[in-house]
Amino acid sequence: MTNENILAPFRKIRVKACLFVLLLLISTTLAFSLITLRIMNRRILNEVIKRAETLCRGTASTAGYSLISQDLLGLDNIVYRIKASSPDIVDMFIVNLEGEILVHSDTKRTGEPFRPTAGELLRKAEDGTTVSEIPGPVHGLIEVRTPITFLEKPLGSVVLAVNKAALVEARKETRDKILAVFGFLLLAGVASSVLLTSFLTKPVRELSVGVTELKDGKRRRPLRVYSQDELGRLTESFNDMTALITTQKETLSRYAQDLEEAYVSTVRVLAAVIDARDNYTLGHSTRVAQLTLELGRELGLDPAQLEDLEIACLFHDVGKIKIPDSILLKKGKLDTPEKREMMRHTEYGTEILSKARSLLKYIPAVRHHHEWYDGTGYPDGLSGNKIPLAAAIVSLADTYDAMTSDRPYRDALNNEEAQAEIAGLAGKQFDPELAVRFVVLLKRKTADPANKPGE
Repeated sequence: MTNENILAPFRKIRVKACLFVLLLLISTTLAFSLITLRIMNRRILNEVIKRAETLCRGTASTAGYSLISQDLLGLDNIVYRIKASSPDIVDMFIVNLEGEILVHSDTKRTGEPFRPTAGELLRKAEDGTTVSEIPGPVHGLIEVRTPITFLEKPLGSVVLAVNKAALVEARKETRDKILAVFGFLLLAGVASSVLLTSFLTKPVRELSVGVTELKDGKRRRPLRVYSQDELGRLTESFNDMTALITTQKETLSRYAQDLEEAYVSTVRVLAAVIDARDNYTLGHSTRVAQLTLELGRELGLDPAQLEDLEIACLFHDVGKIKIPDSILLKKGKLDTPEKREMMRHTEYGTEILSKARSLLKYIPAVRHHHEWYDGTGYPDGLSGNKIPLAAAIVSLADTYDAMTSDRPYRDALNNEEAQAEIAGLAGKQFDPELAVRFVVLLKRKTADPANKPGE
């Protein structure tokens, strides 16, 4: 048998192995690329839609009372603030039931009839909020439309259009990088399979395990490199691609964080709008949020809990949107029916927050921040440890800020008087342990002139 005949079977094996490895690399890497692109596309799109829905629902909740009272200046102010804080918003406007644009981020279009643009409906929520994809000459838009209701009476809609340019750019950048890595892996795989067929089993198995782990999100270590040749470089390239994907995930996480920061900014704007209805409560929510954060840190809450506590605090009086000015701005003391209506602001706040799934976690603090430790508070008469911790913390800060602020019917207490009041209500209105910790915190703050409120 000649050398040619002896080598022929090995050449066939080498060709088969080469084709096998080539097929394996194409299938696994293509599948991985498609999965990665699909996950990225879905995540970015969902984050864009989630943020747009939150803005739309928040605006709809705030706009109801303004529409009833024909406060178009207030509506215009809300639209302007949200548009100014979110550069990716192309258009934002409010229309009435007759289809007339009442306020628009482009003031020139105010008063025009609203003509809906045909697009693909992506989803529709139970509260009537719709999300549509509108084709455009460049990238197109995501349009969110939320109905405005007040006391279950339809008044109109909030419409918000977000540019898809950021989504398209992220898709293109990731696709190009994955395709470049994909091409490099194919070349390295063919070369390694031709040169070293005998070393094919372990590295291919390692690659297969790596792809599976990466797809399942269980990647904990780089793939082991068995040799410093072409096949070894293929493994290293896979590790490089894994690092690239990890970096891209971090980029997406930063993008999600930016969306979250924009969301928090919107919450702050809404809190400011609520407080601004009454000159005596201007800045109230912000001051209460600062006090709750300081007490939360004193209690050892982690950063995520502190963030939720701050947002809940900014929302704690959102229900006052539904309280009439005749009650909210009354100079004297409220009579019994007026007090009863004012007390319902916690229930109104619960109703408003329940319209958005992402806001449900803030309901306990909003609903129960007027509960008393002895069970005589409202709206549900909770007592002791049944009162959520966030609500108990907000209650302390809310009461202290109210005591130290001027009201139409009384002058503000000084710091020492307010601290004595808080201490005296421990065990009755407030959790005794929390009240003691809060008073200690206040004494430490007032001992330092730089930390005194109003300075």
